[in-house]
Amino acid sequence: MMEKDRITPAEGKTDIASLYEPEIRDLLSEAGEPAYRAGQIYKWIHEKRAVSFDEMTNIPASLRGKLKATAWLPDPAAAARQISKTDGTQKFAFRMRDGQIIESVFMPYKHGNSVCVSSQAGCRMGCHFCASTIGGLIRNLTASEILAQVYSIERITEERVSNVVVMGTGEPLDNYEQVVRFIRIMSDEAAGGISQRAITVSTCGLVPMIDRLAEEKLQITLALSLHAPEDALRRTMMPVAHRYTIAETIAACDRYFDATGRRVSYEYALIAGVNDTPESADRLIRLLAGKNCHVNLIPVNPVRERNYRRSSRAHAEDFKIRLEKSGINATIRRGMGADIDSACGQLRRRFQEKA
Repeated sequence: MMEKDRITPAEGKTDIASLYEPEIRDLLSEAGEPAYRAGQIYKWIHEKRAVSFDEMTNIPASLRGKLKATAWLPDPAAAARQISKTDGTQKFAFRMRDGQIIESVFMPYKHGNSVCVSSQAGCRMGCHFCASTIGGLIRNLTASEILAQVYSIERITEERVSNVVVMGTGEPLDNYEQVVRFIRIMSDEAAGGISQRAITVSTCGLVPMIDRLAEEKLQITLALSLHAPEDALRRTMMPVAHRYTIAETIAACDRYFDATGRRVSYEYALIAGVNDTPESADRLIRLLAGKNCHVNLIPVNPVRERNYRRSSRAHAEDFKIRLEKSGINATIRRGMGADIDSACGQLRRRFQEKA
């Protein structure tokens, strides 16, 4: 990590929770501290989920004092917490050190608990059906700020998280370096992390970054926000489609599969009267025929500032059956948290409106 990347400009302190263990070792070496302390500090942050250096009781007081003077740990405040009465989904608005509000979601399933985290404060991708992009991009989150969403939710709910999706506010591949750091630390066995196979990263389709991610040889799931089976329609919904065609984007996903062996998931938000017709299903079938992939059908969450309406359950089922009859694996995402601010960016948007 470059020296400039270690610094939070507002404080001039090291973002130590974004560092890999060898980088902490280098940092301590520069300060004349023994190398083995790096492993202790790393475990305190990522395995024991410490939010202050004072918690690190096997670290000498003198070193804790140095750390407090030169480094910081993320401890975002829960500015709001909504709990669904129907399925137990919990949505959090966290206030970061600079006052920015980000969103995270805790979703309990029978197979384990999932957390959806944000990778940016705001988003510049401009997808028309998403509340996250309203107001544009403010800044990237650091790896530690992404990790802190998982750690904070575990601490608040007193539940262990077994799956993580980077699918909240922001375009993860637009914050590439920090998201990859997050993945590597989150999945590090030395930090008590979870399997990379339990981590999903969603992208609207930044082709060069998909290729770069393939070179990392991670075992995560890549999810492409497709949402339309043809370029003309996709361009009306997603500005990124003006830059990369569907053919170019899917070719990048194919290269990702070839490099990693990990099946790609295609996210498809079903919008009433827009992309949920039998004709759209048939075009999608032709597009994905013969590919080892999964289609995740998502009845779109209504956003107050947009005029999209979600498809009916019957339309969604018909669309799914049509895909399955053609040999394409498809599921309809379970609607979690329907009685709270379920659409991505809605809860954060409420705070922006109050400001």
